[in-house]
Amino acid sequence: MGRLTPPDSLLAHLTPRDRRLFRQFGQGQAIALPRLLVHEAIEHRAAAGPHTIAAEHEGVTLTYGALDRLADQLAARLVRAGVRPGDRVGLFVRRSLPMLVGLLATLKAGAAYVPQDIGITPAAQLRHVMRTARTRVVLTQAKYADRIPSGAGHSLLMIDEPALTPPPSAQATYRPERRPDPDDGAYVLFTSGTTGTPNGVTVTHRNLCNLLLTAPGGLGIGPGQRVAQILNIAFDMAAWEILGCLTGGGTLVIRGKDIAETVRTADVVIATPTVLCGIDPQACTRVRTVAVAGEPCPRPLADLWASRCTFYNCCGPTETTIVNTMHRHRADTGRLTIGRPTPNTTVYVLDAHRRPVPIGETGEMWAGGDCVSAGYLGNATLTAERYVPDPFLGAGRMMFRTRDLGRWTEDGELEHLGRTDDQVKVRGFRVELGAVSSVLESVPGCTRATTLRWDARRLVSFVCPQDVDPERARSTVAAALPYYCVPAAIVPVAALPETDRGKVDRAALLRLTAGASR
Repeated sequence: MGRLTPPDSLLAHLTPRDRRLFRQFGQGQAIALPRLLVHEAIEHRAAAGPHTIAAEHEGVTLTYGALDRLADQLAARLVRAGVRPGDRVGLFVRRSLPMLVGLLATLKAGAAYVPQDIGITPAAQLRHVMRTARTRVVLTQAKYADRIPSGAGHSLLMIDEPALTPPPSAQATYRPERRPDPDDGAYVLFTSGTTGTPNGVTVTHRNLCNLLLTAPGGLGIGPGQRVAQILNIAFDMAAWEILGCLTGGGTLVIRGKDIAETVRTADVVIATPTVLCGIDPQACTRVRTVAVAGEPCPRPLADLWASRCTFYNCCGPTETTIVNTMHRHRADTGRLTIGRPTPNTTVYVLDAHRRPVPIGETGEMWAGGDCVSAGYLGNATLTAERYVPDPFLGAGRMMFRTRDLGRWTEDGELEHLGRTDDQVKVRGFRVELGAVSSVLESVPGCTRATTLRWDARRLVSFVCPQDVDPERARSTVAAALPYYCVPAAIVPVAALPETDRGKVDRAALLRLTAGASR
């Protein structure tokens, strides 16, 4: 990635100091990548340690050598089924060792994998994914084959037949007809669709290698490190778990039904704050590194884990390749931020006219550099709206509108101030829901809070745990924020409901609110 040297005309409205800090704060460290293809990084690990355990699941293990040979075998089957470089292959599976074989084989064949959890994804969504991604081949497990929507021109390949017995080690390594390009798609992730139809985001090999093969995104994963795999494979943070582990040479511990049991045996944990809230750190003495993303992290949760291990608070939508900012949080610091741009990436805090705002002022965060994915499948209009030419990097680069609000601190850290769609009007006043929740999380004993707009005149907040005093919480908000920010109701709950991606289920909370208002 080139240096951040925007034309002076783009910064003319800023003071000389703010121009300098815009360049200094906005660009991550420039680092040359050791590899530019994800599967080649995994193949390197297999060659260096073929007998190292790559993954374990429910008492069964798979070595790197066996994983690589099985993936070669399946990649050849994919090619015989008509898969060509640039294609997309459905990976409709449940957590398992065959899941890893299918993933790696797809990359070896030069295609992008399209993951869905076959156990919980509705048939209508599977059809939408298959249609949008134009998959011709779907990999699945035999016992779930009847859940795959039938359609003309589709082939099903069972990835657990034959069983996980590697072919003879003398078998030649599979090589595709054309070596993939670093800017080819590695996977297609579909957004959750909570605001409409799920959109498929194409993430490239370069995007992934840029996060996984540099610090801090690599999370120090190496041989001998156990990495928990606890998230839904259709969620982009699961790619951080899986590919981060395998490119680093660690051992992936694929969970069964008990998330906490898996975490207790791991060295590295990647999770949403909602998932992490359900895990007792005192029982996880082995855990040395935790990274959270996907939603704002409560300060009490960050302090709790940061006092016991290396803790990263991170931010970034699917479109910027899992995360594009990271912050090593320490429990004794004065603030919890989302840190700085990851290597070879940029972050700009811009106003409504896409001009940089002065340091310390709030604006919308845009991401640039090697984190910016290749756009939405089959939705040129939305791609053109969210991905635009980057005037600050130039050279044909693109930047992405994150819809996250933020501001730079004086020492070059980014403070996350909620989503642009979290700004609501109440009684005619603009309210940032995240600001209300942050105040509530400062109430002694409150570990988690979420605030929603109840109607045009009222807010409602949910706090954890159930013994939080609503009146004390309400008075704390009243003392810190204007009157129109004070929730009409504060509802203590034992735990906040979760979506299948491990985030707070706001729709479920709204249904609870609707029931309470009747």
